Amino acid sequence: MPRSKRFITWAGVLIQGYAVYAGITRSLIWPWTWPRWPLLLAIVWLLYIVGGWLINWMLTSEFFRKTQLESDQIAARQIQQTLHPEKLEPLPGYLIETFYKPLRDVGGDYFDVVELPNSRTLFALADVSGKGMPAALLAANIQALVRSLASAESDPLTLSQRINQHLNRYTPIDRFATAVFIVLSRESGELTYVNAGHNAPIMFCNRATTLLEATGMPLGLFPQARYESRKAVIDPGGLLLLFTDGLTDSIVGENPEACLHKALANAPGTTMATLKSLVNPKFNEDDVTILLLRRLSVPDGD
Repeated sequence: MPRSKRFITWAGVLIQGYAVYAGITRSLIWPWTWPRWPLLLAIVWLLYIVGGWLINWMLTSEFFRKTQLESDQIAARQIQQTLHPEKLEPLPGYLIETFYKPLRDVGGDYFDVVELPNSRTLFALADVSGKGMPAALLAANIQALVRSLASAESDPLTLSQRINQHLNRYTPIDRFATAVFIVLSRESGELTYVNAGHNAPIMFCNRATTLLEATGMPLGLFPQARYESRKAVIDPGGLLLLFTDGLTDSIVGENPEACLHKALANAPGTTMATLKSLVNPKFNEDDVTILLLRRLSVPDGD
């Protein structure tokens, strides 16, 4: 409630309290018995009504304000849902599964899958600092940048540099985002990636685990931040897990990353269900996003 409304509400409470006090002491100015009882009763009643009217007026105004805020949040949630792809187009030879659970009505996690020329696909995942509406607005900004730049700048290195420059120029200094951009060459399984301070994606191939470690600073921290592009290969039958820290923070135990490695290794057919089951509601204090890419051993249609 705004400070002015709180002041008026407390004024109403004090007026009602003074009316009750005057009725008990039978005096508007204690200890003098003034005025006479019939007139005092009328004044006390009037004061009590005025105080109650002020309180009800402020509470009603606050109720309408919060109702409007809730309507705005519902609209924001509906808009943000359109930022995340509801249905992913099938990739020949690959299987994609996603899971997104915001902590509040809107969240600061963003993921996207963008089709590129020459049988390539861009996977983008970002986690904005903070929660709620401010984080959601910055996530929407990053989504717009990725979509607008991906067709012209499909190289993850250039994409990271351009987005970092934009965020440093047009966002507050206390706002930043960790992100990972991966371009998959579908025919060869080659991954070209930049990890901007994000949780290292986990690649599980041939019973071996590879971490796509950070190759630069989070986006929006430093205008001249440098990023490095690296390569990896996902073999047939391999898995690639991208996630935000809301997943690891929700896992019970001292080594949540080990739980993720175990889930990738021991449940090849139900990996996403296993990952979702690791989220403990008691420890869930952040948005949770999971993107799981599986390269099929036998391409579709063979």
